[in-house]
Amino acid sequence: MFIHPQHNPHEMSVSTNTQLNVPIIDLEGAHSDAIRRAKIIADIRNACETWGMLQIFNHGIMKIIFEEMIQGIRGFHEQDVDVKKEFYTRDFTKKVIYVSNFDLFKAPAATWKDTFSCILAPNPPEPTDLPVICRDITMEYSKQVTMLTNTMLELAAEALGLNSNHLKDMECADGLFLVGHYYPACPEPRLTLGTKIHTDPSFLTVLLQDQVGGLQVLHENQWVNVIPVPGALVINTGDLLQLVSNDIFKSAKHRVLANHKGPRVSVASFFSPYIFSSSKLYGPIKELLSEENPPKYKEMTVRDYNALHQEKGLDGTSALQHFKL
Repeated sequence: MFIHPQHNPHEMSVSTNTQLNVPIIDLEGAHSDAIRRAKIIADIRNACETWGMLQIFNHGIMKIIFEEMIQGIRGFHEQDVDVKKEFYTRDFTKKVIYVSNFDLFKAPAATWKDTFSCILAPNPPEPTDLPVICRDITMEYSKQVTMLTNTMLELAAEALGLNSNHLKDMECADGLFLVGHYYPACPEPRLTLGTKIHTDPSFLTVLLQDQVGGLQVLHENQWVNVIPVPGALVINTGDLLQLVSNDIFKSAKHRVLANHKGPRVSVASFFSPYIFSSSKLYGPIKELLSEENPPKYKEMTVRDYNALHQEKGLDGTSALQHFKL
C-alpha cells in the first residue's frame, strides 16, 4: 500500500549545486533598524517571488521551545497504541486528530508517516482535550509562532507595497491548524514518499523540523534539499497568498522523501482564515491590480478552497487552477 506505482519520487532531477539553497534571512533588527528592515523586506519579496520558501533565524523564539515541541510530538507518536488510539479519527471536523494519511481512501498509495493535528485558533480546544505528553508545549509554541507569523505578515505586506497591517486586517492568520508529522525510518525509501508533492492551502506555513532532513522544494524544475538549520524555521508562501497577491508571490511545490534514517519529526503551522468560516470572499488585492496587471483569479471563500483541496488530495497540483479567470 506504500508503493507509488504511478510516481517515481526521483523522476525530476535533484540539484547537485551545493550553492543552490533556499534563501536564509536574518530577522535581527526588523523592528528596531529602518535600514535593516528595508533589507529584510527586499529579501522576503525576492524569496517569495522566486522560491515560495525561505528560512528565518533571529526570530525571537528560544531554542528550548523548539526542542520541547519536537520532543512532545515525538513522544506522542512513540506512546503505546492504546494511548494514541483515543485520538484516532477520520472525522476531520474534530479539533484534535491522530491519523495516518488524510487521503488514505482516495490516494493510489499511502505515504510513510503518521500525523497528530489540532485546530488551535480562532477557537482552541480545551487544554484537557490535548494529549498530556505535548499539551503544555503545544499551547506555548502556538502562542509564540502566532506572534512571529503576525510579524511575517507585516513584512510580507510591505514587500507587496501595502500598509504593514493589510494582510493581518484581512484575517490571514486568524486560523491556526497545527500538524505534527512523524516519519519512521523506511526500509525501502525509493519506493515511497514521506509526503507527496503539494502546495499548502494557507496564507503562510511555518515549519519546525528536526535535523534528519528530507524536505525538498521544486525550484526551476529541480528538487532542492531544504537543509535543516539549527534554530531556524522554514516559511512557505501558501496558495492563498499567491491568490491575493495575484501571482506576485508563488506557492512552493514541495515534498518529503522517505529516509533510511529516522524518525524524522516536523511541526507545520498553517495560518489562514478560519477554515470553517462561511461567507468572506478572498481574491486578488485591489491595490495590486491595474490595466497592466488585471486579476488572474476569481473570488472564493476559504471554506470552498479547503473543501476542494481535501477532495482532490495531494495529487501534485494546486487547487488554485480551479479559480483561474
